[in-house]
Amino acid sequence: MGSEKLNATVLVVDDDPEIVSAITKLLEMEGYSVLKAYDGLEALEVLSQNKVHLILMDLMMPRVDGLSAVMRIRKDNNIPIIILSARTEDNDKILGLNVGADDYIAKPYNPMELLARVGSQLRRYFRLGASDGGDDGNSLRVGGLRMDLTTKTFYVDERPVKLTSTEYRIMEVFMRAPGTVYSAEEIYKAAWKEEPHAAENTVTVHIRRIREKIEIDPRDPRYLKVVWGIGYKLEK
Repeated sequence: MGSEKLNATVLVVDDDPEIVSAITKLLEMEGYSVLKAYDGLEALEVLSQNKVHLILMDLMMPRVDGLSAVMRIRKDNNIPIIILSARTEDNDKILGLNVGADDYIAKPYNPMELLARVGSQLRRYFRLGASDGGDDGNSLRVGGLRMDLTTKTFYVDERPVKLTSTEYRIMEVFMRAPGTVYSAEEIYKAAWKEEPHAAENTVTVHIRRIREKIEIDPRDPRYLKVVWGIGYKLEK
């Protein structure tokens, strides 16, 4: 068991107490600290008062639903969010990813898969660095884009842009080889470090979100270009 697990706090959000209890026991057996919330509003309150490294979020909840909670969290927080929902249609998954989730697991969930996804997201988050550090000039630059590899901060024309950990990993793939055309499967493998799973839809959603943050006009992108029938590239 790695120290990342031992030091990580996971917020479990679901309006079913039995599901919250079962996931809590599963995570605690792996050494994680667990916080609980039973609707989106309570999740926002818990997050405002505690240091959280990952959120497991149900969609259908009273007061504030999961999608609304994810959108509000994403305004100023880039911690990994995994949606855990009985709504398994592709449109639901795409919508969840589109509003800012990093992953989507269908109920009923496989406990080992859930642990694997949680561990994978946390390893990436800790590798990117959850806290700010000094700038030692270790950066990648393409046009007006700059990626500080020390502080894990992304800039557009020297204006800091808040990317999620998944968005940051995708941009690092492009920034390290501008002009290179990557298929959706190649981007997925490089950014997620695992075999592609619904790669086309997942990558498309994340590219759209990145464009909304880094492009002046996302519909006419200057940087992230589609190469029709092949994939995507970062314009030199």
